Order: sequence, then C-alpha cells, then structure tokens
Amino acid sequence: MKKQTVITRREALKILGAGAAAFSLSSLPLTAANGRTLTRPIHTTGEDIPVIGLGTWRTFNVGDDRELRLARTEVVEAFFDEGGGMIDCSPMYGSADEVLGFAFDRIGFPDTLFSAEKVWTRDGDRISEQIAESASKWGVETFDLMQVHNLVSWEEHLETLLEMKEAGEIRYVGITTSHGRRHDEFERIMRRGDLDFVQLTYNITHREVEERLLPAARDEGIAVIANRPYDGGGLIRDLKANHTVPEWAVEAFGCRDWADFLLKFIVSHPDLTCAIPATTRVSHLRENMRSGSGELPDADMRERMIRHIESL
Repeated sequence: MKKQTVITRREALKILGAGAAAFSLSSLPLTAANGRTLTRPIHTTGEDIPVIGLGTWRTFNVGDDRELRLARTEVVEAFFDEGGGMIDCSPMYGSADEVLGFAFDRIGFPDTLFSAEKVWTRDGDRISEQIAESASKWGVETFDLMQVHNLVSWEEHLETLLEMKEAGEIRYVGITTSHGRRHDEFERIMRRGDLDFVQLTYNITHREVEERLLPAARDEGIAVIANRPYDGGGLIRDLKANHTVPEWAVEAFGCRDWADFLLKFIVSHPDLTCAIPATTRVSHLRENMRSGSGELPDADMRERMIRHIESL
C-alpha cells in the first residue's frame, strides 16, 4: 500500500488557490514524472497520478480464451512500460477482473499501479464479500480506490466504504456515472463533502459535466476520472477512417494523431485528474499514453478544437 499523506479538503483547496473558481489551465497543477508522464494531484492527499489511465470496459471481458488473455497481458505490460498508473475495473465487466489477475500473475505488480475498482450490487450485505472477490481476482490485498458503480444502492454502500477507508481497508472512495445519467442526484452526493473521486463521462462531444459537475468537483476538492473518452470507441474510429488531424493542432501542441487530439482535449481541462481510455491493442495503448506527455492545448485552442469537431 502506498504511503498516504492526509490533508483536509479546506487545505487542499487553499493549495489550489483562490483563482480555481475561474477556468484556468493552471488551476490544477500538472507535473511531469521522470520528465515525461504528466500527472495531477488527488485533492485530498496531494498524491500524484498519471493523467492517462487504462479502462477495461468491454476490452478485457475475454473469458477463458488464453490467447486473448495473453494479448491483454501485453496491453497491461505496455501500459506500465509507458508510465501508467490507474487501471479501472468493475464486477459488471464480465471476466475483466480475472483477466487483470491473469496479467498481474505474469508481470507482477508495478510500483505505479493505482487500482480502481467498483461495487455493483443492490444487496448492502454483500459489499464486503464482493470487494473480497474482486481483490482475489486481481490478486491484490487492498484497492486504492473503491467506487459505487452508477450509484447502485449508493446510500448504504457509501456508508460502508467510508468506514472501510477509516479502517485503512481502502485508500479512496468515489462514485461513478456514465452516458450523462442522473446528474442532479450525482451533484447532490458530491456536495456532501466526503468523496475523494468521481467518475463521469467527458469527451469533446459530451461536455455536459462542464456546467455543474466539474465545478462541483472543484468546489468540493474531488478528483475526477473521465470515462468513455472516445465515446465507446465510435468517435475515434470515425475520425481515423474519414478525417485527418488538422495542421493547426500539430503546430499548436504537437498533436500526432486523433488519440492525441481527443485525450489532450480531456486532460487539458483543469478539473480533470485522469482519463481512462480502453483498448485491445498495444499500438493503440502506446498512442493513448503518448497523449499524457508533452504540451497541452490552452483554453483558446480547446475552443478551436470543439468548433472543428462540430464542423465535421
């Protein structure tokens, strides 16, 4: 388990500065680990994590197929070779937990691993059992982050998770949503003041969370994970098949490909902590990870990127 330095939310928000309420690309500091991988701090502790993580939705649900499991192991190994940290999974993702365990059994547990898992059950009495099952499948003793998946039975689950955090059985607590669901309720939970993380859908074509949820995260000192960065894969497939990266993006921030364009748009938002693209290919993984280094677009460039995608 990583060493955790605890600071209060009030102290964390002070560190970020009084100007954080305004949109500024410096409102959540970026640092470059080893001079390459960009990281952002988790508000409640100051711990840094890389801005590009790894999702497992759909892509790691390969059952017992050994060839596919070995292919996913190569993806996980490449992820850490490229400076990766957060891997996100859920019991809802079929065999993904077991496939991660298969991979870690072969490559070991890198020091930079930030394990993010979810609880997904309506039975409040099963939460401890489900977490233990997930940990056994991964092969870990504890998880860094435990999230309530899509707010399922969130009242009871959050109470249990906060107790587990207090007891040192998990390090961080969060909630998730996707596809723009239940934002009113999501914001109310965020405003309670006891969350470390939220996970939500954010990409260049789905920006609804900019209106209320990202400001709420800023106000409450909550780290933000962006899921569905490629809108389930359809967005980047269409762009790669039909369009060329604009030259002005290459000149402005060294944009190399559509992965760079889409992911750098996300992680350049000052209230985003980490994006979790999913992939089945090592080549695509390396494209994704390159987006977590180098120069990021500024606020004006982000607006130009939005207008360009809307024009296609």
